[in-house]
Parts: sequence; structure tokens; C-alpha cells
Amino acid sequence: MAIPRTRNYTGPAILSYGFRPFFLLGALYSGLSILLWLPQFYGELELATLFAPTDWHVHELYFGFLPAVITGFLFTAVPNWTGRMPLQGNGLLVLVLLWLAGRIAVTFSSHIGWQAAMIVDAVFLSAVAAVIAREIIAGANWRNLKVLLPLLVLIAANITFHLEAHYNGVSDISRRLAALAAITLIMLIGGRVIPSFTRNWLVRENPGRLPAAFSRYDIVAIAAGIAALCLWAIGPDEKMTAALMAAAALLQVIRLGRWAGDRTLRDPLVWILHAGYLFVPVGFALIAAAIISPERVSPVAGIHALGVGAVGCMTLAVMVRASLGHTGQALRARPVVVFLFVAVLVAALARILATMTDSYSDSALHVAAFAWMAAFCGFAIVFAPALSRRRKSG
Repeated sequence: MAIPRTRNYTGPAILSYGFRPFFLLGALYSGLSILLWLPQFYGELELATLFAPTDWHVHELYFGFLPAVITGFLFTAVPNWTGRMPLQGNGLLVLVLLWLAGRIAVTFSSHIGWQAAMIVDAVFLSAVAAVIAREIIAGANWRNLKVLLPLLVLIAANITFHLEAHYNGVSDISRRLAALAAITLIMLIGGRVIPSFTRNWLVRENPGRLPAAFSRYDIVAIAAGIAALCLWAIGPDEKMTAALMAAAALLQVIRLGRWAGDRTLRDPLVWILHAGYLFVPVGFALIAAAIISPERVSPVAGIHALGVGAVGCMTLAVMVRASLGHTGQALRARPVVVFLFVAVLVAALARILATMTDSYSDSALHVAAFAWMAAFCGFAIVFAPALSRRRKSG
């Protein structure tokens, strides 16, 4: 994603490009919110939210943290797709404030009411979708309009989440709709950036077998994954869902294998993308296994593989790479960056393990929580200086 031309912007550097405020605030919020989640989980803390503790946790992952990262990524990518100017300054600040308002409204919904919280929370993603649609249409970049579909699903899932939490007392289908939107974005965007970055690195550093070009196979794999997620959203316990999830897992494993990730182990900035994407078929397979044999595989194992594994690893990998490249730094993984990648992988594996064992569940849960906090608060600490100052020349 080369930096396109920009306006003569003289305001705060952090508002000069969309990735700067949203990556920084999103990562910081994601890491710190875990400090609130653990005591909630154990009944030691009660927030002023109308959501049940688990609902608050799930909501703020899919509708708080993830939209911030998606916005940062798309507000950086869309100007490059369309050739139009990026959103900067006051316009970007308004969106940042809308995102912050949503986090406050949800966390203090017991004071303002569930309807007000839902409206404030839904405004941010709706505004983001409107801006992206305007830019893509104005730039006549029709082929990228498809990125709006998962965004619209995420908006609908967010509204449904509030409605379910109020009328049913707990969210249900909205959680799976959120996962549908998130994993669809990963399959679409990951399917573009992972083989592209892998190819670029291999051509330069390790000539030989290259990632396969996008083909009909990728279309079939993506379609099968979306179909499996859709069926899971409405029929999470059906045998047909298990069969389709298992087939989608196999197709995604083969798809990932076609990208030559095994040849990139010398560059953490590349292999972390492959490792993150691997959690997509792992999540599919665990969901299928839980449907077939719920007494052996926890129903939430696959959910955490997708949420903590795929979403966590892929968002961190993209944030690190984009932040390095777009602030003028070398695309090189310093030891502290490798630590961040290892931390998020530990968080994902420990969280899945916590669903699989009774004896070590609490220990694994604490490891997952603190590793997640280390990964995302660590990102905020490491990259805050670069994200808040002018881009280095050259």
C-alpha cells in the first residue's frame, strides 16, 4: 500500500492518516480492556454496562477493537485504490471521537439506557462505511465495493447484539454474525496481502517456489468459508454445519499451503501473516468437531480460535507492518516486534487450551489474558512515538 499524494496538512501528525489514531487507540483499548474483563469474569468487578460480562467482552472485541483496526487499514488502503486524498484533520478527528463515544456509551449504558447506547455505538461504523462508499464510488473503483459487504454485516450484527442483549438477556446469533464479518474480511483481504507480501519477500530474499496466483480455487475456498459461517450463524448445532465447516477447513488449509509460507521463516513480518491465517481453518475444524463431539471439544474452542487467533494475530500483523511502512521505517522485525508476535500467538493458543482442560483452565486463561495485553499494549508503547510524529523522509 504505497502512500498516495496528500494535502498540505499542517495539523497534528496523528491526524494525518487514518491508521495513526485508530491503530494506536484500538491496540491500547484492546490490551487494557482485558484488565477489566478478568475480574468481571471472576465476579470481582461490575461495570456500569447493561451487558452481561461475557457479552461486554465479546462486544468490545468485535465492535470496539476490530472496527478501529479495520478503519485504520481501510482509510490507508482506499486512497491508494482510488487515487483520492485521504481523510485528515478535523474529519478524521470526528470519527475518532465517534469511536470513543461508542466505547463510553456501551461501558456506561446502565446510566444512559440501552437505546441511546445502541444508537451512539452504531453511528461510528455507519459513518465509516459511508465514507468508504463515497471514496470508492467517487474514484470509480467498483471492484473494491465488495469490502463494504462485511462492514454492513458487522453494522447489522452490532445492532442485533444490542437488541438480543436487551430482549433475551444475552447475545446469540449476533456473535456469530460478527465472526462471519470478521473472518470474511480476513479471507478477502488476507488473500490479497499475504501472497503479495510473501512473493515480494521471496523474490528478494529466497528465490524459488512462489505463492500461487489468485485463481478459481481461491473463489471456491472463500465461498465455502462464507457459506459455512452463514450456516453456523443460523444453525450452530446442525450436522450440515459441521460437514460444511470441515470442508471449509480443508479448503482453507490447502489455500494457505499454496502461499509458500514455509519458505518465509526468516522474516517474522511475513510468517506471522501465515500463522494468523492458519487459525481460520483451525477455527472451522474445531467448530465442526464440537458439533460432532461436544463432550470432547468445547463449543467455544473454535470461537476463540477465530476471535483470539485469526482476528488477534492478523490485526496485529497488519498494524505492525503498516505502521512500519507508512511511518518511513524499515520493514524489519526488531526483537521487540518478534516479542509482540510471540505474545499474541501465546494468547491464542492459551485461550484455546483453556477451553480444552479443566485442570489448567484458570492458569491458561490468565496466560492468555496477560499475553494479549502484552501484545497490544506493547504495540501501543512501541509504536506510539512513530504514530504521533511526522513520517520519516525516504
